[in-house]
Amino acid sequence: MESTCRLSRRSLLQAGAGLLLAKAFEPLPARALERSGRRILATPARAGLAGPGHAKTDVWAYDGMVPGPLVRLRQGVPARLIIENRLDQETTVHWHGIRLPNPMDGVPGLTQPPIKPGESFAYEFTPPDAGTFWYHPHANSLEQLGRGLAGAVIVEEGEPVAVDRDLLWLLADWRLNAQGEIAAGFGNRMEAAMSGRVGNTVTLNGSVSKEEPMRAGERVRLRLVNGSLARVMALRFEGHRPVVVAVDGQPCEPHEPEGGRILLGPAMRIDIAIDMQGQPGRRYRVIDDFYDGLSYGVTELAYSENPPIRAHPPDAPLSLPRNPLPEPDLADAERHELTLQGGMMGGGGMAGMGGMMGTGGGAAWAINGMSMTGDGHVGMEPALTFQRGRSVVLRLRNETAWWHPMHLHGHSTLVLSRNGAPVPYRQWQDTVLMAPRDTVEIAFVADNPGDWMLHCHIMDHQMAGLMTVLRVA
Repeated sequence: MESTCRLSRRSLLQAGAGLLLAKAFEPLPARALERSGRRILATPARAGLAGPGHAKTDVWAYDGMVPGPLVRLRQGVPARLIIENRLDQETTVHWHGIRLPNPMDGVPGLTQPPIKPGESFAYEFTPPDAGTFWYHPHANSLEQLGRGLAGAVIVEEGEPVAVDRDLLWLLADWRLNAQGEIAAGFGNRMEAAMSGRVGNTVTLNGSVSKEEPMRAGERVRLRLVNGSLARVMALRFEGHRPVVVAVDGQPCEPHEPEGGRILLGPAMRIDIAIDMQGQPGRRYRVIDDFYDGLSYGVTELAYSENPPIRAHPPDAPLSLPRNPLPEPDLADAERHELTLQGGMMGGGGMAGMGGMMGTGGGAAWAINGMSMTGDGHVGMEPALTFQRGRSVVLRLRNETAWWHPMHLHGHSTLVLSRNGAPVPYRQWQDTVLMAPRDTVEIAFVADNPGDWMLHCHIMDHQMAGLMTVLRVA
């Protein structure tokens, strides 16, 4: 059920130079949940976010860990996960990207009662898809996620994937003050109308990373998760050619990312395969250069001195087995348009909000002229209602000056086009990153009944109105 997500440098150096491909591709051990379920505690804790030599930071955490324990599930195997709330406020857990029953979706009021302090809730579902997912609160989500409540979920394929190592990097962004504590000021209205709460410290699996050990000749599957509140990332792997093999947990046609940069919005996951062809003993930087003039080093790939474990990359294919996603019938699909509006503009004014910008309402954003603020509540009226089993094409128009990772609960969507150009490589996503003025078409089969959130996963934007509900009846 749990993994440290890391391999120590000593362990790596001890690996034999004559490692055989057959041995390297042995399957991961099965970790199916026991019927009694896995209990995870949401609790205050301390974490070394800034790394060795720095004071620990007060956080909120799952099982006292940042990130929370890695949850490993098996595709098609029933899971039971019990969340116990030891915080002094209500919480829930959203199992982001997993196509599960609506009562298990974790939206307070809309799909379940919130978990009160001292109480617990059992989430029961059978994951239909293998891939990389994550879990986080959907109650007071801006602060609870911003104080550390997040963890990764890996749903393992039925058959092992041909790689030497399967690694997870859960990247997160924090705003720390001079004392190393999480800075106050969640819900700043000016930030909410712009790019959101972007921090000043980025961690990899819970701490600032100086190096990640590698071995020449190995093939690595690297699962990237952006658990930030607002930071968009564009990762470059110096001296390497990563191949994208899955987006948001769903396999795609293997391809190198455009311009060599892996664009990762908040809540997105991208799996890459890398044949480690660097020189033994060398170090190669991993850089995030999304924001102009603000690039920084995420970590370094630190190669051991050992000779390569093989002379050439393995012949095993990079493609992953497809998940059982229903294929939308584009010829018979119903079509709708949703327009993202609002936010602070270059001249300092607001736009597209129909007069809803008074400070009392707290709304800075809208979808089709309507704002839903907060995390979800009882009685939220759907913007659209679909008949169960119907194919749907949604045209999302971003009329704002800001980036928005738009997340649809309960479904994965096939991304058809961006600004009129077809999107290649058959990419299915539950979180679609939209640039300013973008228009994106997505398609899906509305096969999962219930009321489902569609919202921006820059959490300030969601809390300030960039959220709606889609109903499958």
